Amino acid sequence: MIHPAKIALIAFAVLTATVAQAAEVDFVRDVRPILQQHCYACHGEEKQKNGLRLDIKSEAFKGGDGYGPSVVPGEVEESPLLEMVQSEDEDLRMPPEGEGLSATEIATLTRWVKQGARWPDGVDLANLENRTDHWSFKPVTHPVVPKTQNNTWPINEIDRFILARLEQQDISPAGEANRLSWLRRVYFDLIGMPPSPVQVDLFLNDQREDAYQQVVDELLQSPRYGERWAQHWLDVVRYADTHGFEVNTPRPNAWPYRDYVIQAFNNDTPYNQFIHEQLAGDAMNQDAATGFLVTAAVLLPGQIGKDEPSKRLARQDSLDELLINTGEAFLGLSIGCARCHDHKFDPITQRDYYAMQAFFSGVRYGDRPIQFADNTAQQKKVETLAKRLDIFERQLARFEPLAHIGVKAKVTDAKLNEEKFATLQAKYVRFTVHDANLHPKLGLIEPCIDEFEIFTVEESPRNGALAELGTLVTASGSRTSSNHKLEHINDGQYGNSRSWMSDEAGRGWVLFELPKATNINKIVWSRDRKGDYNDRLATAYSIEAGLTPDTMQRIVNVPPPRAMVSAKRNVDRFKPVTTRSLRFSVQQTNSLEPSIDELEVLNVDGKNVALASLGTHVSSSGNKIPSDNHKLEYLNDGLYGNTHDWISNKQGQGWVELTFAQPQTIDRVIWSRDREGKFTDRLSLEYTIEVIGEQGASQIVANSDDRIRWDKDKIHPVSFSTAGLSEADAHVAQDLFDKISIVKKQITSAKRTPMVYAGIFTEPEPTHLLYRGDPEQPLEELVPAVIQSLGKLQLPKKPTEQQRRLALASWIASPQNPLTARVMVNRIWQGHFGRGMVDTSSDFGRSGAKPSHPELLDWLATRFVDSGWSIKQMHRLIVLSATYRQSSQITPKAQEVDSDVRLLWRFPSRRLEAEAIRDSMIAVSGRLNLKTRGPGFDLFKSRGGLSGFPPVTSFDEKGLRRMIYAHKIRMEREVVFGAFDCPDAGQSTARRRQSTTPIQALNLFNSRFTLDEADAFAAKVLTDVGEENRDNLSQQIRRVYRLALGREPNSIELNDALPVVQEHGLSTLCRVMFNSNEFLFLP
Repeated sequence: MIHPAKIALIAFAVLTATVAQAAEVDFVRDVRPILQQHCYACHGEEKQKNGLRLDIKSEAFKGGDGYGPSVVPGEVEESPLLEMVQSEDEDLRMPPEGEGLSATEIATLTRWVKQGARWPDGVDLANLENRTDHWSFKPVTHPVVPKTQNNTWPINEIDRFILARLEQQDISPAGEANRLSWLRRVYFDLIGMPPSPVQVDLFLNDQREDAYQQVVDELLQSPRYGERWAQHWLDVVRYADTHGFEVNTPRPNAWPYRDYVIQAFNNDTPYNQFIHEQLAGDAMNQDAATGFLVTAAVLLPGQIGKDEPSKRLARQDSLDELLINTGEAFLGLSIGCARCHDHKFDPITQRDYYAMQAFFSGVRYGDRPIQFADNTAQQKKVETLAKRLDIFERQLARFEPLAHIGVKAKVTDAKLNEEKFATLQAKYVRFTVHDANLHPKLGLIEPCIDEFEIFTVEESPRNGALAELGTLVTASGSRTSSNHKLEHINDGQYGNSRSWMSDEAGRGWVLFELPKATNINKIVWSRDRKGDYNDRLATAYSIEAGLTPDTMQRIVNVPPPRAMVSAKRNVDRFKPVTTRSLRFSVQQTNSLEPSIDELEVLNVDGKNVALASLGTHVSSSGNKIPSDNHKLEYLNDGLYGNTHDWISNKQGQGWVELTFAQPQTIDRVIWSRDREGKFTDRLSLEYTIEVIGEQGASQIVANSDDRIRWDKDKIHPVSFSTAGLSEADAHVAQDLFDKISIVKKQITSAKRTPMVYAGIFTEPEPTHLLYRGDPEQPLEELVPAVIQSLGKLQLPKKPTEQQRRLALASWIASPQNPLTARVMVNRIWQGHFGRGMVDTSSDFGRSGAKPSHPELLDWLATRFVDSGWSIKQMHRLIVLSATYRQSSQITPKAQEVDSDVRLLWRFPSRRLEAEAIRDSMIAVSGRLNLKTRGPGFDLFKSRGGLSGFPPVTSFDEKGLRRMIYAHKIRMEREVVFGAFDCPDAGQSTARRRQSTTPIQALNLFNSRFTLDEADAFAAKVLTDVGEENRDNLSQQIRRVYRLALGREPNSIELNDALPVVQEHGLSTLCRVMFNSNEFLFLP
């Protein structure tokens, strides 16, 4: 079966040559006519199906997509191109349509290959186009500022480049805009909101030479600047707060990236650093910055299709989005077009695409904790708390319960506990509580007993403890209430409301005196026979009986059960013993081979003598095949975590032995499966701890018998008991335990950092060239490399995941990269004039637009780099130029020559973006909430299932923040302002459209939002004019104009507005202002 990948490898026919001695085949005379007739239609200058081109020598021999070379001179059987024309399968035979090659043609091609496939140089009918011969792929030039005939108009170098082109076309620049127009223009451009009347008056009255400069500097220092310009960048990188597509699940932690971008613009972060931080901010204390890597809409593996091929496709799609974002945002290249084949226009091969993708092969979409740039205070707080915790734990250690050898753990029952024993004669019976369970909120509190029953040995056994039979009862102490009285303990009635309560936390005793000496053999007691309460339950107790109080013998002893084993930390305390070695043996685990993170052995001074650094040797029954994470020597290296542990080589069993450098007197062993608490498998459930004497005899000092049986639902149980302690010690231990609990919570809180949707970085997975972009058809493995036609990049031999991204960032941000500075300068220019010098601002490739002013673009790019990549310096240069200060008035002659204003003979007026319109409406109404940073506000309500998102129509203070702080929902347009070409972040928006539709006017006049803001605007006007002008409509109208447009109304406007306000109210005029071109357009 011929491989399907070779279907398109048509052309050279194969025929088993029957003529052994043939004349030499001439390529031009004999071979090319065959190729022209049968092959060039699909594999010539116009088309190159499957990446194969046969009209140029170098391309024909190179091969097509997924294989190569296509012809091996002298080797017919090794030349894939020759297989196709002789295939018997009609689906594989080439050409696919029409008659195939004749026998003579096939014989000719076969002889040609056998004779060495000679193809003379210089005979090709076409020339291979040099795709790198394109203006944007060439180094940035340092053009000389042109001279102009008019030397009075230019303010800076920008103007000379612009004017030189205008003079070539015999066009004069427009006159200078009036001060108010320039002020409103620069306010909207730099901060996205209009100036207040006070700010207008200050500028109009400022006669200083640097008045314009002062305004620009003030705006660039405003926090509002970053909010405005961050929106431009977020459009490009497709920022949103949901994943997109039909799933469209939330990204609740995406907002820190939005805040990072705002702050980066406000700080004038050098653009080359801005690039580094977004690609590798985790290496630069800027974790939120790498949100750039995962801004795109994506279906994560498993969201659509849980089978492995679907997951692989989803993974490949997510990497594709990442690479597209990087290529378009920073380089202005459509790299994604090379996923399935070589780029059709630009010098980007499919191999380039996957080599570039390898830089990101360790990046996965998801949340991770933010590591703040300055976390010194946080670290100090954690260190202080950790020291305090260590002190408390060392103090509590002396109260740890001793391990009881030969005792099985018993768990008491709140409803019923039965103790049977050999018959004995007794008149006195004492029940002593040594410990009780912990109350969920109050900790260790006073134990309770509902009913205590002593059964006699008779033909009909009965409860001899009943008060009605004459039995007397005394106690160590009692808390008395209507529910709890001593006499309730033997009144024959059940329930919490008829019980006895001790007056001492965790302990107490009751003594029963029977009417006479009686044979007994069973005792029954309960905390609450009805089962309503299970707190205050005695967990450790003893029962004594005898004929006199002084001669009683212990007949029942229930020691406190030690806590069930925990994956995080276990303590086995025993009486001091001197030994040279200790063995920890495992008999059962909860799964797989046992694993021990760290085995610590403490001497009587509290020092860990098991450490290898102290000369302690470790051996074992056998070790799982060692890896970087699991080695025997990790057992006592003093480091915690799953990456530093020992694993046995036997399922559920194994032992490790520690031999000390010299005899040690020890009393405690501390061990864990994973002290960090991340793993709970491989946990030792049944184990024995032995010490070995000098004669070789072993002694068991602790085992798991007296521990509560393991419960898989209680991963990290609490281990604490005051049993066997004096009352004073019990109080001390309880206090220490409470302090430890508090400090642990404080440490957890101090360590807790907010999450950010900024990518998860893992070990890079292999990157393969994929046949036709199909992850199910991987070809050779590739290493990270940049686009070959644009340069080379030297990487370490085995670069880490982070090193890959850092290296790529350095290459992109290099001053020698021909694209990076040009692309960003063009975006800045577009932000001020509505379109860039390159109209396709995210496509600087061969299919993109040519620059309108290539010399000016390169001059600005050079200036940009020389200024330290300062974006604010670019703003100053542009908005203070005479070009920017032009009026937007049209002159007929210039309009005829340059109707789309590409030569900038006037300022190109344009409508404000959706965000600027909304923000301006709230600003002039006086309700704008200037809160910065943090989670955004909702423009939509939560949806149910896969239904749409219902819009929010009325907003409180939280919803009156700037629109950049709104949660961005993909595939949904904001109900009012979405009509103003507001992108939904489904794809990159390098430049927003400027449409005009009826729905825009309807939304802006009749929506609930407009009505609310118009009412607020009117209320503000009434407040501003004061009570004395409550009925002065002219004064109110003037204030509306000042707030909305920055100027006074002329007499016609005033006369037109008066009847509107008289008949419909002031809020109607405010709505009219919101809909006026002067409010909505840059002047």
